[in-house]
Amino acid sequence: MQKFKSLMTRQGLKSPQESMADLSPVENLRIPSKEEMRELREKPIDPQAEQEIIDSIQEVYFSNDSFDMVQHELEKLPPELNLQELEEYRDKLKRQQAAVSKKVADLILEKQPAYVKELERVTALQTNLQLAAVICTNARRQLTVSKDGFTEASLGLLANQRRRQLLTGLLKSLRTIKTLQRTDVRLSEMLEEEDYPGAIQLCLECQKAASTFKHYSCISELNSKLLDTLEQIEEQLDVALSKTCKHFDVSHYTKVQLAYTLLGKTQTAMDQLHMHFTQAIHNTVFQVVLGYVELCAGNADTKFQKMQYKDLCTHITPDSYIPCLTDLCKALWEVMLSYHCTMQWHEEHDRNEASPTSDGAAATESDESVVDRSYVKKKLEHGLTRIWQDVQLKVKAYILGTDMSNFKYDDFIVVLDIISRLMQVGEEFCSSRSEVLQESIKRQSVNYFKNYHRARLEELRMFLENETWELCPVKSNFNITQLHEFKFMGQCRSPSISPSRRAASSTSPAQEELSLFQQYLQQGNPFEMHTEHKEEETEDVLASNGYESDELEKSVYQDYDSDSDVPEELKQDYVDEQTGDVPLKSVSRETIRSKKKSDYNLNKTNMLILTNTTLNVIRLVGKYMQMMNILKPIAFDVIHCVSQVFDYYLYAVYTFFGRNDTYESSGLGLISSRLRTTLNRIQESLIDVEAASENSGVHGPAEDRKEKVPSPHLSQLVVLTNGGTLYGLAQRVVATESLVFLAEQFESLQSHLDTMMPAAKKPFLQQFYSQTVSTASELRKPIYWIVAAKAIDYEQMLLLMAGVKWDIREIMSQHNVYVDVLLQEFEQFNTRQEDVSRHVRIPLPVSNVLWEHCIRLANRTLVEGYGNVKKCSNEGRALMQLDFQQFLMKLEKLTDLRPIPDKEFVETYIKAYYLTESDMEQFIKNHREYSMKQLANLVNVCLGSHINKKARQKLLAAIDDIDRPKR
Repeated sequence: MQKFKSLMTRQGLKSPQESMADLSPVENLRIPSKEEMRELREKPIDPQAEQEIIDSIQEVYFSNDSFDMVQHELEKLPPELNLQELEEYRDKLKRQQAAVSKKVADLILEKQPAYVKELERVTALQTNLQLAAVICTNARRQLTVSKDGFTEASLGLLANQRRRQLLTGLLKSLRTIKTLQRTDVRLSEMLEEEDYPGAIQLCLECQKAASTFKHYSCISELNSKLLDTLEQIEEQLDVALSKTCKHFDVSHYTKVQLAYTLLGKTQTAMDQLHMHFTQAIHNTVFQVVLGYVELCAGNADTKFQKMQYKDLCTHITPDSYIPCLTDLCKALWEVMLSYHCTMQWHEEHDRNEASPTSDGAAATESDESVVDRSYVKKKLEHGLTRIWQDVQLKVKAYILGTDMSNFKYDDFIVVLDIISRLMQVGEEFCSSRSEVLQESIKRQSVNYFKNYHRARLEELRMFLENETWELCPVKSNFNITQLHEFKFMGQCRSPSISPSRRAASSTSPAQEELSLFQQYLQQGNPFEMHTEHKEEETEDVLASNGYESDELEKSVYQDYDSDSDVPEELKQDYVDEQTGDVPLKSVSRETIRSKKKSDYNLNKTNMLILTNTTLNVIRLVGKYMQMMNILKPIAFDVIHCVSQVFDYYLYAVYTFFGRNDTYESSGLGLISSRLRTTLNRIQESLIDVEAASENSGVHGPAEDRKEKVPSPHLSQLVVLTNGGTLYGLAQRVVATESLVFLAEQFESLQSHLDTMMPAAKKPFLQQFYSQTVSTASELRKPIYWIVAAKAIDYEQMLLLMAGVKWDIREIMSQHNVYVDVLLQEFEQFNTRQEDVSRHVRIPLPVSNVLWEHCIRLANRTLVEGYGNVKKCSNEGRALMQLDFQQFLMKLEKLTDLRPIPDKEFVETYIKAYYLTESDMEQFIKNHREYSMKQLANLVNVCLGSHINKKARQKLLAAIDDIDRPKR
């Protein structure tokens, strides 16, 4: 009921009685009676209309309980009252009151069941509370009885026991705290012993114990101290980790990794390790270079220590360059070897963890451990490239810090060899092609090689100008692989392996398949090999200049008996190169004894023809190939320079012994078009023609001239005008055949050069061999032609032939004197040739060329002599044939050359004397090898008395037509 009243209060409503009391006296007089109220309640009212009446009540009536409605309505009255309006307004208020009363009555009726139910619950609650009060009273009474009846002594004993237990625990805690206070001494001892895992384990246990007793005030200070100690351990652990970058120790590294695992910082350790490797590379190279710079400076100036590494490299002197580079590579090798061992340790560690010892071991491996292993593996693999890149950049700065253009060749080869080994290390380290190193060494090599090649060409010119073209005595089994410069070819077939690796592989075949990291894992260094084997090499290629007479036959037999030591290739080359005869092994003892009679024959079987200059050129080619073998990026530049060396030697031999405009214009094709093209190319591209004429006012571009070399001049000691020596035949043979020998050596090197040549540049090499090297033997013709042209007096023979009477009337049985004179000339030529051959072996091809030239010239002289005849009879023509047959018969005894050159040239001309007019016209058209004068002589002398003037003019006009295109 009270809740209902409060609800009416919140709504600004009052009970009916209160509402009646609040009405004014006038309204009290008009209170409806019970019947009216009943009627009012019973009278049906539209709910919507009732709600509208309630809504029309002013809000101020619902404001609060202290609201005075009467006062409010009175204040609203107008100054002039109207009874009707007042009654209407009063009725309105009554309707509103009736609506509110009905609404309240309806609500009361609606909530009546709930009110009754709630009243019953209140009554039940009152009963329960009275029962609870009785129970509490009884309980208190019984507790008082228990307290009085239970002895306080028993509880005191329990309290004392509890206190004892607490004190015992406290004593144990105090002892533990005392132990914790003393752990710093043990930790220091363990750090000195490098027992990092044990120290960390102890420190972590102490921290765990300290966290247990953190409620003690003394523990807070101890805890901070342990944190400081742990940081100190991590610092020392970082230092220990950095030591593994230079000298890897398995047990040491295992301790460090276990310590980091205990700390839960495996990934951090790997990041730190790579940082230490980078720092180790920088510190190592800086200290090595700084040591050499200070050593060379000779003073204690500290300015070098403040320099950047790149600037420090520029202060290295040429004398200390190679030792410093070697030590630099050794130090870097130690760092890379440590990294390699680190990777091996982790791979082995991962394998051990991946193969569990029990079934449940794999399941216990945490995801964090798997993530750590994966991170470490990726970090190490990525670090390979990064470490090698750092190494390359450091070595690059060192390489480019010094100008090596003036280095000695051997020193530069050593530098190339060291860098080549370093690149091999890089290839095995991380499969890198070492582009940074290749580019830097290529820059230095191109710069060095340009200056070196220029100096060698000048040196070659000096050698050629001072060369007397004497034989350089070498052993009969001489091979270019016996020279120091070609040792690399004999040691390994593959041109891609550095000399150092070849030396290692040749000494121990079992190690061929081992990598450098496997070979030098325990001890040694791949950069220590340079000085170990260099002094052991010896070279024995020179032969003595003569033989003792008593030992001659013995030495000859020894040569034949010991030729089993000579490789089959050399035997075959020997046979092909000399005479093409059967090998000397099958020669009888009588033949050997007969050959022993002359030094010529002995030399002919054994002596190779080459000069000191030839040997130097071969050595130079070997050096070039050695450089090319180590550094392939400049292979084409080197091969181009090799071709220039050969070109210059060929051009010099031609210039010295083969250039003669008089004989070149003979029309006999002494110089082939290929040889002519080659000589012109050499002269245009390599020979500095302007240098010979200093007075010339016009000069080509300086850069073009810088790449060229002045044409060499023959030494004044070489005499080519003495007929007694066949116009320097010995020197011509030595020069020409040394060039042929050089060309043969180039042919033997072609396959090796081809493997080094870039694919795009191989046509250059093929062109060089087909158009230059192969033309070397073609120089024999123009060079020996000059000897053949001067050795025999052809002019004298023409004079003798001019004195012969050819218009005889009877057939002669005796040949003319000029034939004997010519044959005497040939015999004298043969004698002189034999004299020359006692000093210099004349190979069969050379002898054949000499005889061929002499016979050609003699035959053409005969035709020229016959073409000068003014009158000739049939008997005279027969005499010509007799003279020529006599010449051929005697000539065949002097030479083994078959067939006789230009034999048909003479016979055809002699037989032309018997031709008729029609045949002569056809002969003139078919035989253009004869001169216009010779053909005209046939027409005038042979047919002159048999044909009329018109026919003669016709034939002479035909001859003139043939000759006109030649003019």
